[in-house]
Amino acid sequence: MAIATINPATGERLKTFEPLKDAEIAAKLDLAGQAFDLYRLTSFQQRSHWLQKAAEILEQEKADFAKLMTLEMGKPFKAAIAEVEKCALVCRYYAEHAPGFLADVPVKTDGSQSFVRYQPMGAILAVMPWNFPFWQVFRFAAPALMAGNVGLLKHASNVPQCALAIEDILQRAGFPQGAFQTLLIGAAKVADLMADDRVKAATLTGSEPAGASLAAAAGKQLKKTVLELGGSDPFIVLESADLEAAVATATTARMLNNGQSCIAAKRFIVADAIADKFEKLLLEKFAALKVGDPMEPDTDLGPLATPDILQELDQQVQKAVKSGGKVLIGGHPLADRTGNFYPPTIIIDIPIDSPIAQEEFFGPVALLFRIRDIDAAIKLANEIPFGLGASAWTTNDQERDRLIEEIEAGAVFINSMVKSDPRLPFGGTKRSGYGRELSIQGLHEFVNVKTVWIK
Repeated sequence: MAIATINPATGERLKTFEPLKDAEIAAKLDLAGQAFDLYRLTSFQQRSHWLQKAAEILEQEKADFAKLMTLEMGKPFKAAIAEVEKCALVCRYYAEHAPGFLADVPVKTDGSQSFVRYQPMGAILAVMPWNFPFWQVFRFAAPALMAGNVGLLKHASNVPQCALAIEDILQRAGFPQGAFQTLLIGAAKVADLMADDRVKAATLTGSEPAGASLAAAAGKQLKKTVLELGGSDPFIVLESADLEAAVATATTARMLNNGQSCIAAKRFIVADAIADKFEKLLLEKFAALKVGDPMEPDTDLGPLATPDILQELDQQVQKAVKSGGKVLIGGHPLADRTGNFYPPTIIIDIPIDSPIAQEEFFGPVALLFRIRDIDAAIKLANEIPFGLGASAWTTNDQERDRLIEEIEAGAVFINSMVKSDPRLPFGGTKRSGYGRELSIQGLHEFVNVKTVWIK
């Protein structure tokens, strides 16, 4: 794939970048190593100051950064604004809390003094996706930089200007030259980076194949990885649920980021007793959504990021229909306009044992399943390879406790949509990946946990 900005709303190629040559990559790795030797010695107070300054830049220039995101990957401008604001939030969170999270932890032993110390690892490679081009990077960069590591960003090839803008923000905030660098390279170069002694570990958010490839390359070098991969999150609505609230949230949860989110609700698992009403209300909500120019303030749904994503989604919908599914609304790309537009789509009656029911639909397509009771709901929710997040709706305390305990996922949200929050660890189970981002757990993924014992 070319490294280029191509407006997904128009198909216009706006800017193309030459990938870094091997010598240029080597120079950046050298710079990262040199930067780490000095940066690791900086104080928490100094790092916090720089990270707070990055938050200020994000907030002051949020309209410019939001426009860049919308231009490169098509998310509604209002959603892009919210994403920049969330990046400022995660910067401030770690600027404030990281010193405490990384403080020595005393442990009583037979020594005169014993404690656990957290120390930085070095240069960490971040392989990041296009769907949240700022947030995915900052939720890695903020804790990594506060821990004393330096960052190397290999961003998705369709958001190069976002990638360069992030490096610029951190440099303007005061971080030393080389503390965070963007590498404009193709995916084929990742294995070479993992084989380089100057790269100590890696994190990836993306597809299963991408995660498996990175993990294999890192495994050969005995290097640590954190992977956040795909998901086909269930949205369970039981008979006792507040139906109006569930439907309103279901619409938002499915259409978030034009439907292109790993933690978007994708499989709607609804109790038979309320399924007819839920289906009717969801259909009304989907029909009322405005598809159009993502820069317009009243647009609810913009284009998908690339033509390939549009084609793959449509192929999945057609496979679902061939397997027995019925389309209630949408179901085909919007042929009356340029760009990668797919309408809000609802599919019912897909056989639960069909192969297509196991796949992740990365776009504004909702799969609706009916179940008889909570046992069937939990069984269906778990019978997929993924385990990223789950949203479940009930007002019954016993049902709530069962859903929390028995759903196989990295997160369960009761009567709310799944979301990421700097205060809580984020990550999945099964083929949705391993390791955690955010909170104290995310910060500790990329540190050396050193035991100290003094006689």
